[in-house]
Amino acid sequence: MNESDFDQLAEDTMVAIEEAIDDCGVDIDYDTAGGILTLEFSNGSQIIINKQAPLTQIWVAARSGGFHFDFDADAECWRLQGGGEELFSCLGRYCSEQAGEEVVLK
Repeated sequence: MNESDFDQLAEDTMVAIEEAIDDCGVDIDYDTAGGILTLEFSNGSQIIINKQAPLTQIWVAARSGGFHFDFDADAECWRLQGGGEELFSCLGRYCSEQAGEEVVLK
């Protein structure tokens, strides 16, 4: 994947995450600055999501740890490095842990 394709795909994913947060029904604030998406919860905790162009990955930093996601072209989704769980499923779990209530991101 070239850098231009990665940038567009990662940007589209960031927008999709924002829309999923808006639609999830849980009070989660978010802010985007400099390609970094910050989710903030009522307890003051945060999840930081950013794109790593040199590695063509999306990185997520949550209370439970740091996670790297690669794009799976066959499935057309981001997966936990090594072919693991899909990004939105993971984010839903991380958000649920930090929000103290179930968060489903689609």
